[in-house]
Amino acid sequence: MAGGAFVDAEASKRAQFYEYEITGYCILACIVAALGGALFGYDLGVSGGVTSMDDFLKEFFPKVYTRKQEHLNETDYCKYDNQILTLFTSSLYFAGLISTFAASYVTRSKGRRASILTGSVSFFAGALFNAFAKNIAMLIIGRILLGVGIGFGNQAVPLYLSETAPPKYRGRFNQFFQLTTCLGILIANIVNYLTEKIHPWGWRLSLGLATVPAAIMFVGGIFLPETPNSLVEQGRNEEGRINLEKIRGTKNVDAEFADLIEASEAARAVKHPFRNLLARKNRPQLVIGALGIPAFQQLTGMNSILFYAPVIFQSLGFGSDASLYSSLITSSILAAATLVSMFLVDRLGRRFFFLEAGTQMITSMVIVTIILALKFGHGEVLAKPYAVTLVIMICAFVAAYGWSWGPLGWLVPSELFPLETRSAGQSVVVCVNLFFTAAVAQFFLVSLCHLKYGIFLLFAGLIVIMSLFIFFLLPETKQVPIEEISLLFKSHPFWKKYVTDSDEKSSGE
Repeated sequence: MAGGAFVDAEASKRAQFYEYEITGYCILACIVAALGGALFGYDLGVSGGVTSMDDFLKEFFPKVYTRKQEHLNETDYCKYDNQILTLFTSSLYFAGLISTFAASYVTRSKGRRASILTGSVSFFAGALFNAFAKNIAMLIIGRILLGVGIGFGNQAVPLYLSETAPPKYRGRFNQFFQLTTCLGILIANIVNYLTEKIHPWGWRLSLGLATVPAAIMFVGGIFLPETPNSLVEQGRNEEGRINLEKIRGTKNVDAEFADLIEASEAARAVKHPFRNLLARKNRPQLVIGALGIPAFQQLTGMNSILFYAPVIFQSLGFGSDASLYSSLITSSILAAATLVSMFLVDRLGRRFFFLEAGTQMITSMVIVTIILALKFGHGEVLAKPYAVTLVIMICAFVAAYGWSWGPLGWLVPSELFPLETRSAGQSVVVCVNLFFTAAVAQFFLVSLCHLKYGIFLLFAGLIVIMSLFIFFLLPETKQVPIEEISLLFKSHPFWKKYVTDSDEKSSGE
């Protein structure tokens, strides 16, 4: 099928003739590529822990350190309200959202592998800058380099996984990215728990160890095979077929290869892929994949918990060790929930996990809001029964996110775009995702200070909206070949009026 164009009935039936085996070659390639998630996850986990470490605060943010040690009369919600401190976190994501557009060009013209290698080098350099930082300027420069690394990695890795995976198991393979992200968060929290006890330079070790996944990803990336889709898109058809045969474990790839050839012809006809995203026939992919899902993924409130889990638990009266220990629990649950999604998403479907998790997350946030509204406030330690309930509700929220918006926020957009706009579309996905990540990182603490417990009620309301968005607009994509997913919109109750038969011969701009 030619990307976003609807082709004749014969072409649309090719999927039933796809042949493949689950080969070790395919699994190894996906595992190496998915290490890009480890970079993202390690930074998510390590930044929140480091910003709660006394040694780090004393060296770079002494005012925040002083405020942290005092029992303020105003409210415990405001202990960490400092825009420069949050800029330390959010600067990475602002850099990432800008660099992803450069990554789009590299990914489309040079291949997915080239972007993965570029991202690992930049991330490695950023980790070194942060580890040896002597002032805030060095910290910010390091964060920007890390952001460039994440911009390239997040742009290329989900595409690589979706294009490499067999259609029947695309959800499972694509979620390697989220699994390594969760493992990166878990490892970062373990590292923070250990380095917090190393005075006064433990925080430097936490930040510097980000070089390890970057180095592994670079070395693995050197041997990483390019995806058949990318090779065909570049006109390297013979190499593309050879790679497809290796990945699928069979010589009988005529049907799938014919779809790739047809999709690549449509892709080469598109001279302005970003402009083509605005075409009427691509309206579903633009609204759902490029704008809706990546924005909503951050507006669940999950990254607020990941960034500032140690801060939140300290504000609730937990000691420094207890707060980091609580973060270990939440990141472990996140990883376990991702495994649940990996093994069931291709059976139960994307919509099931989105809608079930929405109910669970809304319930959790409402209960958190009630406890904080009634029992938490002005310098008093939260009573143990309420603190335990709060932690349980946060863990329930994390679990729901871990098998829904976390992995599916990357899986579903990477499935939706036709080949001619896939790289451009994924860049918009990453840009929107990182924009909202940065905004949440930058404004969560000040919002927590001013809205207090109301911030969690706000997140609950947003999850209601995004659940309705999924229910009415997202078709089920499980086990549908990636080059045939656009057909789903032709028969969708809402989208069929935008994607009509007149689009069949459309070749883009």
